[in-house]
Amino acid sequence: EIAEEEEAHEQNMISMLDEERLRYSGSVVLGLSDALVELTGALAGLTFALQNLQLVALAGLVTGIAAAFSMGASEYLSSRAEKKAESAVKAAFFTWLSYLVTVFLLVGPYLVFQADSPDFRGLEPHVQALLCTFAIGLLIVAVFNFYVSVVEEVSFKSRFFEMAGILAVVSLISYGIGIALRGMLGIEV
Repeated sequence: EIAEEEEAHEQNMISMLDEERLRYSGSVVLGLSDALVELTGALAGLTFALQNLQLVALAGLVTGIAAAFSMGASEYLSSRAEKKAESAVKAAFFTWLSYLVTVFLLVGPYLVFQADSPDFRGLEPHVQALLCTFAIGLLIVAVFNFYVSVVEEVSFKSRFFEMAGILAVVSLISYGIGIALRGMLGIEV
């Protein structure tokens, strides 16, 4: 009986969720996942190539804001081309907004830490900012996947580890690219 009540309560909660947000969840997924993977990777590469909090924040914001507009425009064109039932403008807006919010959350640590911030456990401020960015990225992945797993009744664990794994691989590759390019271009920081 308790299990039945719990199931009924869960179904009631699901039905209370805003249907419009649910209808555009694909657009939100696109904005979030693309921003997480692209910008976290870019920030990892920039962090080790530049080793300067303000320069990484500037480059991250310029890259992220431009990419948010690009993703919104691409979602609009895609929705129009596929003649989806949803509004192409709303789909573009949700993609743009989710991308932009993710950009500010991921770049935030580079604006909070200062060059003269004390080292923490031997880690310089730019490395601390990157680790905070990774933590924020994982938190975004967890919250979003929890929401999707409840609404779509899919496994949270498998979706979370899939997105977290992709995030880690892209970040490691970008880190390597940042180090390699710094060396190839002879840039000393």
